[in-house]
Amino acid sequence: MDKTGVEKPCRFGDQSTSDIIIRLRNCNGRPEIFYLHSSVLVNKSKFFADLLSNPDSGTYVELHCSAFNYDHHVNLLRLLYLPVDSLLDSLDSVKSTVGILEVSVAFSCEEITKSCIQYLEAVPWEDKEEEEILKMVSKLGPIAMPIIARIQQVDLSATKNVFVSAVRFATSIGGSCPPFGDELKISAQEQVEYMLGEDEDMPLVRADDEVKSVVKVGLSKVFSSFEKQLSSLLLESDLISETAEAKILQSVADLQWMCNILPKLDLMKDFVINWADISGKVLGIIEDKKLDYVMWGLKLKMIELTAKVLEAVGYGNVILAPTYRVQLLSMWLPYIRKMKPLLDSKCNGDSSFPYKMDEYLCQSIEGAIVSLILALPSNDQADILADWMNADQVTYPDLSEAFEVWCYRTKSAKRRLVEDLDRVGSSSAFDLSL
Repeated sequence: MDKTGVEKPCRFGDQSTSDIIIRLRNCNGRPEIFYLHSSVLVNKSKFFADLLSNPDSGTYVELHCSAFNYDHHVNLLRLLYLPVDSLLDSLDSVKSTVGILEVSVAFSCEEITKSCIQYLEAVPWEDKEEEEILKMVSKLGPIAMPIIARIQQVDLSATKNVFVSAVRFATSIGGSCPPFGDELKISAQEQVEYMLGEDEDMPLVRADDEVKSVVKVGLSKVFSSFEKQLSSLLLESDLISETAEAKILQSVADLQWMCNILPKLDLMKDFVINWADISGKVLGIIEDKKLDYVMWGLKLKMIELTAKVLEAVGYGNVILAPTYRVQLLSMWLPYIRKMKPLLDSKCNGDSSFPYKMDEYLCQSIEGAIVSLILALPSNDQADILADWMNADQVTYPDLSEAFEVWCYRTKSAKRRLVEDLDRVGSSSAFDLSL
């Protein structure tokens, strides 16, 4: 008896005792000859059992294969000689096992097929290997379903539970989670955003009331943390320390992340209202004299967040009452108008200064403000435009388009009023003549 547990001379390739000759032919090379035993072939493969049951089959079998799966055919013939309990241990890679499985199914080798499926179900796959597995499994039908169990669609309830847990972690609901801390929180934020993304695929999570409720709680938590960190800046003894800036910028990053996911849940209005409510406090702190020459990164981030808010409101994605819209503009327009030349000046004076309002940001803000102004009542438009033109410098943002439209509309409104008065007067004169 050899180490495989099979009694000699029943050994793969033993020409002296084999009674079946298999010629394995492929299109790119010379055929190979293998000597096997009919008892092994019949017991381990229904394909060979049916083939050899024919009295006219003889002792010679020719098999055709491609150059791609030649090695898989050879491996299958070798596995036929192993005892069942050794099959699983003999499999050593995903790529090889996928090929063996395909050949095993074709030859109806039940035990080898089961072992291949068990192996593939248990081991990790790389992305490229997963594509090959899926391609092969699609041809095999129900027997291969255990292999793809890990990537089958999860029911909506389970998906939602994972999503809700990720949101809680991403927004630190219930407190921070050491020892992983920020790294795991950032990872959770990325996955929440991915689960909500559509792109070529449908989003994994539907925005139902329960999901929205948890996200709103998370939003409140993020805003609360931001306000706390921002307020603490004025209490810091060393405002130029990297630690002080890192803490507040992490809170700002959480707000930016919220801006990415909330539109996908139809919850951006909640962010806009929160931002409008705290804008006075935010500006009061970042314009404090203690921060005059520090925290440039924070000041730029405040403008970027405000740009998101102005876009949402200006383009009608978030509907707010005129008072809220005027409030946003009256607070942030002067600040943006002041910071733009200041940041430009610092960039011009120091090429390594990293905080600059790039062209895309400037255009986004300008377009959103123009659109927002034009949707306000005429008197509110007039107040904002007058304030803009009375400023020391009016190069940015350029509101000339809004000014031109306001002038045209005002003149048209006056003309319509005169025409209406003339029409009313004519009608009255006609009544008197009667």
